[in-house]
Amino acid sequence: MTVSKNLDRNAVARAATDPFSRRKFLVLTGGTGAAGAFLAACGDDDADSTASSTTTEMTGGDDPLAMFGEGDVGILNYALTLEYLEAGFYAAVADSGMFKGEELKLIKTIGGHEQEHVDALIATLEDLGEEPAPEPEAKFPLDDPMTILTTAAEVENLGAAAYLGQAAAIENPDILAAALSIHTVEARHAALLNTLIGEDPTPDGAFAVPADPTEVLDGVQPFLVS
Repeated sequence: MTVSKNLDRNAVARAATDPFSRRKFLVLTGGTGAAGAFLAACGDDDADSTASSTTTEMTGGDDPLAMFGEGDVGILNYALTLEYLEAGFYAAVADSGMFKGEELKLIKTIGGHEQEHVDALIATLEDLGEEPAPEPEAKFPLDDPMTILTTAAEVENLGAAAYLGQAAAIENPDILAAALSIHTVEARHAALLNTLIGEDPTPDGAFAVPADPTEVLDGVQPFLVS
């Protein structure tokens, strides 16, 4: 997919009302064409300048996305890193032996979605002639089933908030539509897992709350092996 340099700033309205944009989105999210659609991660470089010391150390500066590269490529690698962690978490859970039957099937289904996100983001970066970010070394709490489910809910809620946090900065309506499609899947995962652990499926009420990169990177820091 070639992204126009003359992006429409009224992308939200156009994506909602323009049938042509919706048709293009269906093409983008079908088959191998999904790779380009996951440019959805492109977003806001103007993150909160008051980054925590943890995130500043992680990124090497005040810009929480600086470690991932510049511009859209940097944001794509930011999204890819988050998806690596999600996919890796579910793979570890599936291998832990703590879940069987339908529960294991559900875990593998959610993990499969996250792996598809990883594959699409890598393909997009390679199509752009860019080097995908390496998969970070991670370790997850797998002590017991409830700890696993609680961690899964935290990861999915954070993932949904991360994508939503970039939506306002996405200017291309087709990319915005694709981003919202990923956010929707992450939010559905989160709602299901929240229910399984006895929490409110919609903890923010009628309107989801976005998260900026500083908050997101702080949230995943405990899972990263230094």
